[in-house]
Amino acid sequence: MSESSLTSEALILEAVARIDSETPRLDAELLLSHVTGWSRTSLRAWPERELTAAQLAQFHTLLARRIDGEPIAHLLGTQDFWSLTLAVTPDTLIPRPDTECLVEVALALPLPPNARVLDLGTGTGAIALALASERPPWQVSACDAVADAVALARRNAEQLSLPLRVVSSHWFDDLLPQRFDLIVSNPPYIAADDHHLSQGDVRFEPATALVSGADGLNDLRQIVAQAPDWLDDQGWLVVEHGYDQADAVQALFRQAGFVAVASRKDYGGQDRLTLGQFTR
Repeated sequence: MSESSLTSEALILEAVARIDSETPRLDAELLLSHVTGWSRTSLRAWPERELTAAQLAQFHTLLARRIDGEPIAHLLGTQDFWSLTLAVTPDTLIPRPDTECLVEVALALPLPPNARVLDLGTGTGAIALALASERPPWQVSACDAVADAVALARRNAEQLSLPLRVVSSHWFDDLLPQRFDLIVSNPPYIAADDHHLSQGDVRFEPATALVSGADGLNDLRQIVAQAPDWLDDQGWLVVEHGYDQADAVQALFRQAGFVAVASRKDYGGQDRLTLGQFTR
């Protein structure tokens, strides 16, 4: 390898040519920034800077893993969501930008100033922590059935200095009896035979966080059916679901007695969220 190939810009161009993703330049810059500690802005401002032998070896190791399809978030160990930087591990789903739409919908609801909120299947804690960061008076709780996810959400809350109570529970199964003003969830909603499961980043994510029965609705059925028992009068349920599941999920809401049932779009214009209010 020549001396010129050790410059940051040459390495980025090499990586761009080899990474098969929608954002190869961004991926390359993030990996190089992670290895060197240089910001993406400085990478562009001083493209002639060279890496040390140790940095170069680390970069090529990470690049090989990215070329193999491993998610950037797993390689960096972090993922930005809302205004937060969250630690991530292969034990949980990587927070997606479209899930920020769920946070936006929840924040716009007519809730009490000290609303009691529950995030079901919290994973990294992304949704719960985003809500806690925006509404400090809210009493935000979260649960997950995976012990490593519970630990990760707790760690993220501690690192961000945000109050979040995280407990171990498969949906409502192991929660103490209580009522909430708002329940939110981004549950598994992919059908078991969906071809997307063998493509892209999801190959490296836990199937338990993605797959939910033959039609992808098993977990949503349970959450929507049981939520009324856990909601206070005028309480709201907001869930994320697949782009083609809005009609089916709305039907589940209405069957469970919810009113004001509606769906909301994600950043790509797809119906990705459904919400409803329960009146006692």
